[in-house]
Amino acid sequence: MTKASVYNQSGEKISELTLNPKIFGIEKLDANLIHAAVRTQRNNVRGPWAHTKMMGEVAGSGKKPWKQKGTGRARAGSVRSPLWRHGGITFGPRNNRDWSLKMNRSAWRKALFTVLTDKFKESKLIVVDKIGQTAKTGELAKQLNTIAAKAGLGKKFILIIATHNAELENAARNLPNVKILPATHLNVLDLMRADAIVTADALPIIEKTYLK
Repeated sequence: MTKASVYNQSGEKISELTLNPKIFGIEKLDANLIHAAVRTQRNNVRGPWAHTKMMGEVAGSGKKPWKQKGTGRARAGSVRSPLWRHGGITFGPRNNRDWSLKMNRSAWRKALFTVLTDKFKESKLIVVDKIGQTAKTGELAKQLNTIAAKAGLGKKFILIIATHNAELENAARNLPNVKILPATHLNVLDLMRADAIVTADALPIIEKTYLK
């Protein structure tokens, strides 16, 4: 059964509703899909930091340091040679490297539904009727902590709302244990890192966005 209790802002159960089993009631949980989704998401935000200059990019003259023969020294063609101090780097890291991966949309959605199902089955995902509109960080923290404590959630959670809400997002900006996500911006990595509090009006948007 995918029946979920609905909590109010005081953390009290006020009703029940049936969640969509296609999203919150997946029968077979595929850990490989979740691994692929996490790896894809992490790789796609990874950027190259280290960058070395090749022989043609370092500073230095193109003049041959000394003549080819007769000096008794080893042959040299450029002061920018990788063999020389301050010369170019051979096979060094470059900032044009691309770590991005691709994942089929259907597979990514199934991974998302798998995480949501697992959260629901483990009682780490709850539904609230609404969240009080406040721009104050302290008020939002108190409200969410009350709901989480009475619902048995951990100390770190994601609040999933229907649409962007500037006031709530600003209020949560300084809360290290809270992240607010619109229903259209769900992702596997964030859901795995914390427990989830979903507003009732976000549920139909989740169905409309992620179900075919």
